[in-house]
Amino acid sequence: MSKSHLSNKFFLISFIPALAYWYLEVNYSLKIALIGGIALAILELALEFLLFKHTHLISRINFFLILILGGFSFLGEDGIWFKLQPAFTGIGLGTFLIVQKFRGKSLMLQMIKEMQNTPPPEFFVRQIESHMGYFLFFYGLFMGYVAFFLSTDLWLTFKTGGFYAASLIFFIVEILLIRIKIKKNTRKLP
Repeated sequence: MSKSHLSNKFFLISFIPALAYWYLEVNYSLKIALIGGIALAILELALEFLLFKHTHLISRINFFLILILGGFSFLGEDGIWFKLQPAFTGIGLGTFLIVQKFRGKSLMLQMIKEMQNTPPPEFFVRQIESHMGYFLFFYGLFMGYVAFFLSTDLWLTFKTGGFYAASLIFFIVEILLIRIKIKKNTRKLP
């Protein structure tokens, strides 16, 4: 299996700290759950480095969030801080993409241009990136609500499979919006 193929599958490993935290919180004390979640976040980052000889920026940010928030949870004996990691990540990434939009910059367009000789149309990339910023921001707010008011079971659901289901719906809606925009623009052509 090639490294690029492994890299595409690596996102599944990112669920391990959340799964460990959930399992340990249900069956053991909060402190054991936090230690397990933090230890597996360390293992996740180490595995990414060993397998790919680098770590992605988002992996490092999430690791430090888990470490810091897990530490707050451990010291305060309240698991809420650990469960706020996806809220901070979503709000932070969403805000970054929204600010980039208003600055007239596009991180996605820059990355795509570096990877492909013929990138997709610029309006397509900018629209997806703009909407993705709002999606991530509001999903982050939602995850904050889940962390505070819903069970750890539901938190795990929305942090893992729920996020991917919401993302799938987001991309289906984006594709439909782009198709509508393309049809509308082709009708205007002489």
